[in-house]
Amino acid sequence: MKAKYTIGLDYGTNSVRALIVDTASGREAGTAVWHYEHGTAGVILSRDPNLARQHPADYVQGAGITIKKALADAKKNTRGFKPEQVVGIGVDTTGSTPLPVDANGQPLAFDKKFAKNPAAMAWLWKDHTGVAEASEITELARKTRPQYLAKCGGVYSSEWFFSKILHCLRTAPEVFNAAHSWIELSDFVPAELTGTLAPDKFIAGVCAAGHKAMWNANWNGYPDAEFLSELDPRLAELRSRLPSRVYSVDRAVGRLTGVWAKETGLTAGIPVAVGAFDAHLGAIGSGVAPGALVKIIGTSTCDITVWPGGEKLADIPGLCGIVNGSVLPGYYGLEAGQSAVGDIFNWWVHYVQPGGKKPLSHADLDKAAAQLHAGESGLLALDWNNGNRTILVDQRLTGLLMGQTLYTTPVEIYRALVEATAFGALAIINRFEEYGVKIDQIINCGGIAEKSPLTMQIYADVTGRPMKVSRSAQTCALGAAIAGAVVAGVHRSFSAAEKAMTGLKAKIYQPNPREHEVYRELYALYKTLHDAFGTREWSGNLHNIMKKLIEIRSRVRE
Repeated sequence: MKAKYTIGLDYGTNSVRALIVDTASGREAGTAVWHYEHGTAGVILSRDPNLARQHPADYVQGAGITIKKALADAKKNTRGFKPEQVVGIGVDTTGSTPLPVDANGQPLAFDKKFAKNPAAMAWLWKDHTGVAEASEITELARKTRPQYLAKCGGVYSSEWFFSKILHCLRTAPEVFNAAHSWIELSDFVPAELTGTLAPDKFIAGVCAAGHKAMWNANWNGYPDAEFLSELDPRLAELRSRLPSRVYSVDRAVGRLTGVWAKETGLTAGIPVAVGAFDAHLGAIGSGVAPGALVKIIGTSTCDITVWPGGEKLADIPGLCGIVNGSVLPGYYGLEAGQSAVGDIFNWWVHYVQPGGKKPLSHADLDKAAAQLHAGESGLLALDWNNGNRTILVDQRLTGLLMGQTLYTTPVEIYRALVEATAFGALAIINRFEEYGVKIDQIINCGGIAEKSPLTMQIYADVTGRPMKVSRSAQTCALGAAIAGAVVAGVHRSFSAAEKAMTGLKAKIYQPNPREHEVYRELYALYKTLHDAFGTREWSGNLHNIMKKLIEIRSRVRE
């Protein structure tokens, strides 16, 4: 029998990737990447540092280019491969990345009238222009609908669906009024490929709806009209035009159209799975199961685990949502994360450019920082350069570096920034376990897990836990391909598909006991700063922090 393949389309912050995978083994037969054309590195920016948009034309163009190139790559590298062996497609994207659409489901940005209007484009996940609106939504829900907040960590974020739409309503009413509805990027791409963008055909994914738009079957879907009308009556009117069919990734939204088949060289009629966010499908691509925490580490980090749907689960403050079926059907998906990780390292390397005329690269800094010991620099940082996603859920928080002297080096600062993200990761792990979600193993994936042994070792030393790394370097795209395999009927369940198509690398980063002991001291100081700057409830004295850092530094250097 000929091998069967599926395609995972992975829409990231700066580019889209197509990955062709053998459904029997998870072997990657072909791949291609295309960088978005619009904006700066694919992101439309402005003088407002909170604004981040994307042009939806890049999404459509990127699908066609990468699928064709991936098919050509597979033909080149896999003997006997033919496009007709591709039997299904899955899609993952960033999120919450909503975009306004007209009555036919077409993005408003495709209309010449709005082609250059950032408000009519896709509002990228890291757009934080809706900070005030997020606070307003949170306060109203606390007073009148606490159940809404209970399932999304107790605070509604400016990164999410309704914050962005409400901000558009107030700052760009011409766009809001012209929009028939708003849809997530993770729903737009599957619908575009299957010709189901029209409202009467449209299917949305529970991943985006549940985690970012407060959708829940227990209260009949999206927040009720009375609640939304308290924010603005026009939001209540919009509710009736939001998607009415919301499913998990084990369902197909439809089948590839003839137009897209001709464009790409694929077979018309193959199923396209319901879309989901990159982190959630990345968790599937890493073999997520109860007790396993998958860390998808990139520009930001998402932490994903699952919990059996029939078992009691506490509401966990500070999470990005607890949603039934958002990762695996039949399981609650639990999402947490950090708003910046790789972005912090990139800021130091590319924006600050340490090293002057001979700038130091990530590799240079990794190599040099690996020679330092925990506590040796005397530095301590907070990882909030893009706000805090979990557990404080506050985008108005900023980064902090403490302990620098006239002799502090760029390498020491770089290591302190890596350590800060590790401390943030530990805070999230502790929050899960504090509420009864036991974490038995940690699986890392993404570019940093692949390329930075320094980061993985520091994470192991800070947490005191082994750090495993997913076998695939493209776990999000692989997870999307797995969804394509399930809806195509190649595998009867996600459990069977994960068993066949995923795996771990042989290298496991084990914690160094001596380093871990020092990091336990440093984490206590980090937690003090975390609570002092991040909460209203904290009361105490920071007088000893700097002196304690010097004491640790002196002891380690001796």
